[in-house]
Amino acid sequence: MSRRPDPIYLDHHATTPLDERVLEAMLPWLRESFGNAASQTHVYGWRAAAAVDSARERIAEGLGARDPSEIVFTSGATESNNLALLGLADADRGRRPVVTAVTEHPSVLDPCRALARRGHPVEFLEVDPLGRVDPAAVAERLQAETLVVSIMAANNEIGVVQPIREIAALCAERGVPFHTDAAQAVGRIDLGAARDGIDLLSVSAHKLYGPKGVGCLVVRKTGRPRLRLEPRQYGGGHEGGLRSGTLPVAAIVGFARALELCLAERAAEAGRLRGLRTALFDRLCQALPGRVLLNGDPEARLPGNLNVSFAGVDGDRLLADLSGIAVSSGSACSSALPEPSPVLLALGRTTAQAKASLRFGLGRGTTPQHVDVAVASVLEAVARQAPAA
Repeated sequence: MSRRPDPIYLDHHATTPLDERVLEAMLPWLRESFGNAASQTHVYGWRAAAAVDSARERIAEGLGARDPSEIVFTSGATESNNLALLGLADADRGRRPVVTAVTEHPSVLDPCRALARRGHPVEFLEVDPLGRVDPAAVAERLQAETLVVSIMAANNEIGVVQPIREIAALCAERGVPFHTDAAQAVGRIDLGAARDGIDLLSVSAHKLYGPKGVGCLVVRKTGRPRLRLEPRQYGGGHEGGLRSGTLPVAAIVGFARALELCLAERAAEAGRLRGLRTALFDRLCQALPGRVLLNGDPEARLPGNLNVSFAGVDGDRLLADLSGIAVSSGSACSSALPEPSPVLLALGRTTAQAKASLRFGLGRGTTPQHVDVAVASVLEAVARQAPAA
């Protein structure tokens, strides 16, 4: 029996396929050069340590870090977010306020809720109907004793790019640490001058066509009073004492290569993806006039993101009825839950609208022919729900 072909992958916000060029860079460190970077008594360890040092320098340069020592390798952005928020709180040992937004990733929201249970006042800022945080709202909540402000650079569901440059500047003026979950933004958009005001920045390699299981937290070490973080795990004092554990050398090498490729190709790829996204949205709107609702800011959004709700569609059936494409209805971290997306509800969408939504994540391998298949697949799924004449 022949195997049914895999659907076309249009879920690049959940993860990205490993780039062949990244795999090529990783293979030597999975095979012959397999040493532990912490082994300092023989050549296997020395080679591994040199590879990690080189990768750390290249990642620091790519992320705009002031020094390679600001790069703390982790298992990914979820761990980085937890280290940033809980690490600050544990080092402070107080009950100082925290400011974040209702549309943050669960790996920010859940640590913030944990801090609230410990007695920290946590302000969950609302967003406007386009999904953006108002910097003025951040300014109103800032206090001299605020522990941290955490606002993501770009949303993982609706692709909205937040005004982090303005927010970072406000935090800098008040001397408040600013953290951003940049997992969706790095390699897709230019953070530009905003990077200078970011104190803590979280990244995952698997969003960059790199390997899963590796990422980093950039921890500012210069400028304003030095940040103090308490480790979340102990056992060897790796990564400046902030993250113990044997370093995954091959994954770190792949992380560095993936970041380099994304940055080198970012401008051209962003233009290409915007064109495909526009074509996808326009064709859906033309085929289903008045029934397609865009979720999120039409301009300030990631190039490959399209999140739309469909009127008159049973959301519980929509994904099940799709064929030929792999998409999602929300975050990969919560898409298994039956509840509607909290991000879409925060925009003012009804429960029915939120459930009848699709998140298209276009990526490096997406072609115009894939857009054709996506349009046809959605139209077929919608037609199957139409009442018989």
